[in-house]
Amino acid sequence: MFIQTEATPNPATLKFLPGRVVMPEGTFEAKTPEQGEVSPLAQRLFAVPGVTAVFFGYDFVTVTKADGEWQHLKPAILGAIMEHFMTGAPLFANGYGATEDDGEEFFDEQDAATVETIKELLETRIRPAVAGDGGDITFRGFKDGTVYLVMKGACSGCPSSTATLRHGIQNLLRHFLPDVREVQAV
Repeated sequence: MFIQTEATPNPATLKFLPGRVVMPEGTFEAKTPEQGEVSPLAQRLFAVPGVTAVFFGYDFVTVTKADGEWQHLKPAILGAIMEHFMTGAPLFANGYGATEDDGEEFFDEQDAATVETIKELLETRIRPAVAGDGGDITFRGFKDGTVYLVMKGACSGCPSSTATLRHGIQNLLRHFLPDVREVQAV
């Protein structure tokens, strides 16, 4: 088994590509070992000293470190991922599956058409690009011209996430939807 690695815009996060589907649908993020207890792979990754978060996408795993150098952490992380896939263990224990639950969405009913367009733009233009960087962005709400988004994986805590929100996503949404004034991360 050959696992590729890719840098992400977040220097504390590295993207691992095992060359197979990790999650057929949805995403999973664990920011603590306790959140990772539902996944044997997440448990293996959190057992590596210095690992502070894991994120599973369609065909990748992103791992975030607290400190230390990647050249010291990478072999143990690669070993954990390889061991998981070679043993054929399930990604989740006890029937647990992907979650998209970032909290309840909020928006006024009169904004339903705008919200649908925001979600469509997120799905078709923004999420694929962000997945390429090892993360995900999901809709949380829309109120008074502000779009609220949840950033996950490599995007969560990324130094360039503010620029991505302001210059990329905000400008794109404002271009298509004059009602959008600003974009904020939740």
